[in-house]
Amino acid sequence: MIQCPACSRLYPSAEPLCPHCAFSVQPVAGYPAWAPALAQQSEGFKAEYFEALAPLEAGNFWFRARNALILWSLRRYFPHFNSLLEVGCGTGFVLSAVAAAFPDARLVGSEIFSAGLAVAGERVPSAALIQMDARAMPYRDEFDIVAALDVIEHIKEDDAVLRGMFTALKPGGGLILTVPQHDWLWSGVDEQSCHQRRYNAHELHRKLHAAGFEIMRSTSFVSVLLPLMLLSRLRARRDAAFDPRDELRLNPLLNQLFEAMLACERAWIRAGLDLPIGGSRLLIARRPLEVRPVER
Repeated sequence: MIQCPACSRLYPSAEPLCPHCAFSVQPVAGYPAWAPALAQQSEGFKAEYFEALAPLEAGNFWFRARNALILWSLRRYFPHFNSLLEVGCGTGFVLSAVAAAFPDARLVGSEIFSAGLAVAGERVPSAALIQMDARAMPYRDEFDIVAALDVIEHIKEDDAVLRGMFTALKPGGGLILTVPQHDWLWSGVDEQSCHQRRYNAHELHRKLHAAGFEIMRSTSFVSVLLPLMLLSRLRARRDAAFDPRDELRLNPLLNQLFEAMLACERAWIRAGLDLPIGGSRLLIARRPLEVRPVER
C-alpha cells in the first residue's frame, strides 16, 4: 500500500494515482520521484561518486563478498520471499545480483539521487526504480524484504529510516542491514563518504528494537582483514591527500587473496559463528507478526 503524501490515505501501490485526492507521483529523469527537491543534491552522499563507483564494484573483493553474504542471508532466512525493496540502491550492483538469483521476485530499488538511478537502470532493467527520501517512505505493509546496505550511516535521522522500513514491511517481513562498524576506525574515508557515524552493536540493536524489530542474527564481517583496514584508516588520518577510492583499486592478486579470505570468513558465519569485531556488521531482523484478536 501507498500512504498518499497529499491526503495521508492508503491506496494500492499498483494504482497510478491516489483514488481519494488524485495525487500522482511526477517523474524526474524518467523515474517516479517522491522527493523531487532532493533528486539532484543531498547532504548524505556525493552524486558524482556514482559514475566512478560503478565500474569498480564488479571487480572489487569487498563488494563481491558483501553480495555473496547478502544472497546467502536471503536464502538462509527468507527463502520464499516474493518482493524486496532496496533502500539506497546506488548503482544497482546488489539489486542486479538479487535479480539474477531470484528472477521471479518483484524488486524495487530506491535512491535519493536521480544520477544513481540512471546507472542502476542500465544494470538491472527488470527492477522498478524510484527516487525517494528514505526518511519519508510512502509504503505501508508492502514488501516481504527491505534491505539497506551501507546506507543508514549516511543519514542523520537513521531512526526515522528504521521506522519507515518497519512500516514498509508486511507483518512477518524481514530486514537485511549492513553498516560500517567501530568508532575507532573513523577516518577521512568516512568523511569523504559523507558518513554521519560508524555503529557499535549495542547502539544498532537498541535502535532496531526501538523501531519495533525483532533481531534474528547480528554478526560482524570483514573481520579477518581488520588489521589491514586499521592500518589503512591510520594512513588516511595522516595523509590529507588520501583518496578513499584508492582502496577499490587493488593489485589483482591482492584483490583475489582478500576475496578468498572473506570467503573463509563467510563459511564461519554460515556455520553459525557470530564474529565480535569487524569493519562492518550484518544484521537480520523481522517485523513481528501482528497479534489479532480472536473472533468469537
